Amino acid sequence: MTLRPADAARTSLDASRASASSEATTRLLLIDCPDEVGLVHRITGVLFRAGFSVVSNHEYVDPMRRHFFMRTAFAGDRPTDALIGELRTELPLNANVRIATTEPRRIVILATKEAHCLGDLLLRHAEGDIPAHVEAVISNYPTLGRLVERFGVPFHHVSHEGRDRAEHEAAIRDVLAAYDPEFLVLAKYMRVLSPAFVAAYPARIVNIHHSFLPAFVGARPYQQAFDRGVKIIGATAHIVTDDLDTGPIIAQDVRPVTHAHTAADMARAGRDVEKIVLAHALTLLLEERVFLSGDRAVVFE
Repeated sequence: MTLRPADAARTSLDASRASASSEATTRLLLIDCPDEVGLVHRITGVLFRAGFSVVSNHEYVDPMRRHFFMRTAFAGDRPTDALIGELRTELPLNANVRIATTEPRRIVILATKEAHCLGDLLLRHAEGDIPAHVEAVISNYPTLGRLVERFGVPFHHVSHEGRDRAEHEAAIRDVLAAYDPEFLVLAKYMRVLSPAFVAAYPARIVNIHHSFLPAFVGARPYQQAFDRGVKIIGATAHIVTDDLDTGPIIAQDVRPVTHAHTAADMARAGRDVEKIVLAHALTLLLEERVFLSGDRAVVFE
């Protein structure tokens, strides 16, 4: 029997969820707090006394802020209800402590007209290669509707024509309310989000852009790069903040180019690296591997 794309996507997602369910006893302990001597020992001691085993552990101390970050995967069939309270007795005041699961997260993708990042995420989603369920795609143009529908994902065209930014964002928020996503992904979404919109999803919006910023801003960045004879093409994925394209960086990558590459060749290389970097950054975010430390991101690969 041949599956339609939408059926294949659902089948793959069900398999992914079944896999996640089989590992339901693995959870993530996420802590950031002022640094003190012995924190790792004290934290793992709480897990040990509660009957849990550590599966993997990452920790880092920001040397400038003297701030401690820890991501611990732990396993066990015991309840975790009292765990956070017990941990707080061992941690400094105002410590941030969370327990997360490894279940796929709900995301909504925002796009405009460019298909490469969106198409790559939809394919990865259909194959179960990202720890997420794509609830919907929203675009301010209808251009990508047919692509999205092939994957059985709802597509919403929310036009910006005849609306100011506040009105357009209100219309988008109305659509998002039906899905209640945990994260938003800007897959070459060419609209600037207002501070009010960003504040509704703090540290939960990821964006991708070419790494020429701020060198080559505005239209035709790859033509500008060609004219200046650049030797690398890159991409940057970052958390969205109020300041345009300056949020904490999650992932970056580059591709070498030479004088023999045309502007079109550079743009093609740029599209390739953009989709890879965005997918990687999104996976890191969804797997709770990203902590914010001021304007920087601490990323546990």
